[in-house]
Amino acid sequence: MDALDPLTYRSAGVNIDAGNALVDRIKPLAQSTYRAGVLGGIGGFGGLFALPAGYREPVLVSGTDGVGTKLLLALEANQHGGIGVDLVAMCVNDILVSGAEPLWFLDYYACGQLDKTLAETVIAGIAEGCRQSGCALLGGETAEMPGMYPAGHYDLAGFAVGIVEKSEILTGGACREGDAVIGIASSGAHSNGYSLIRQILVRSGAHAHVQINGEPLVDLLLRPTRIYVKAIQSLRKTVTVHALAHITGGGLVENLPRSLPENLAARIDPQTWQTPALFQWLQEQGQISTEEMRRVFNAGIGMVAIVPWAERQTAVQSLLDSGEQAFVIGELTARQDGEGVAFLD
Repeated sequence: MDALDPLTYRSAGVNIDAGNALVDRIKPLAQSTYRAGVLGGIGGFGGLFALPAGYREPVLVSGTDGVGTKLLLALEANQHGGIGVDLVAMCVNDILVSGAEPLWFLDYYACGQLDKTLAETVIAGIAEGCRQSGCALLGGETAEMPGMYPAGHYDLAGFAVGIVEKSEILTGGACREGDAVIGIASSGAHSNGYSLIRQILVRSGAHAHVQINGEPLVDLLLRPTRIYVKAIQSLRKTVTVHALAHITGGGLVENLPRSLPENLAARIDPQTWQTPALFQWLQEQGQISTEEMRRVFNAGIGMVAIVPWAERQTAVQSLLDSGEQAFVIGELTARQDGEGVAFLD
């Protein structure tokens, strides 16, 4: 009977040395995001963060998310620089809706076989998203799992924690009939609806070099999700914000009512902003109804703020000063038929 070679973790497909080398390469990326409160650094069993002083009744707000099948387009196009920004954006924009200031972020990167260069590119994007939102990349996990993922594929998940004074939590309870609905522009499809987008691409036979208004389709589809943290923080210092809504999967139809009291609805005028050409192209190529488009995509509005009607123009100007595009897209009305959003078509 022939002797068998002894087994090792590496022969099973896991390269511990590569994982350690990646940790060394991403330490400077994490350090570039550090803010007051960070204790220690990357490499420990857990990330440590001291809560900021000055809060009477501090409340921690947490959120977790991924980037869905947008990852598959990034893999096909071999463009991974923005995916990490997407990951952070989907988490911090969610906790922002409660009025929270993001404090720290954790990521989970899973793959079949670790490609250090690819992983570093993705994590560099995560660090960029953390810098944009003012939170620290406090730690994370890189999991190499042979047989779980096809060669070259990876998956991402993230987890954000923020803080808000208990008395300043946004619940939507302050909303009143007649309040203005302020729409803040998205940067594209963000990280939602990509299972449908991929089907549209198959049906249309479109390739990466198709141009839409002079921009390559692949660039439009992989444009990172907009992070609204700093603009909203400035807005809340300028006007009274009654509620916020992050417009993700489900569009305005599903997400805006989540931030409103049960007795109020939003009356939205779609003529108040220009739907981006990307969405028009997707609708035409997929022969998708307007109703379905509104239930899947953000239609060019990535975040909504509800403010008193008298403060609407001040709110728009504050957002413009922060580098955002913003529009008064409607107002709150008494809910009549159970629908949380009504479009004036």
